[in-house]
Amino acid sequence: MTMDQVDTVLQGTATVLEVAGVGVIVVGALLAFVSSLGRLRKGEADAYYNFRRRLGRAILLGLELLVAADIVGTVAVEPTRENILVLAFIVLIRTFLSVSLTVEIEGRWPWQGGRKEG
Repeated sequence: MTMDQVDTVLQGTATVLEVAGVGVIVVGALLAFVSSLGRLRKGEADAYYNFRRRLGRAILLGLELLVAADIVGTVAVEPTRENILVLAFIVLIRTFLSVSLTVEIEGRWPWQGGRKEG
């Protein structure tokens, strides 16, 4: 494989990961909404909490895929200092969002042990 072919494969992989990340967020949001509507119809008091928890998990998974896409995409282009700094900034923002969402959903820091919700 030539370097141009490798770059093309890496760019394609990054695009697939980006689409997958957005897809996970959209599908997860729809599933969370439908699930919560069902709970509301049954009169369950935790419908809102359930919606937020499911939506947060979908966003977390989508963010992980988007970070992976950014990393692969940065490797595919020339890894200049500017590109690396942009990647670091994007990963920093998305990591902050992931930590914030984990605290919001689970009520604990990601690095703390505790119960796993399934």
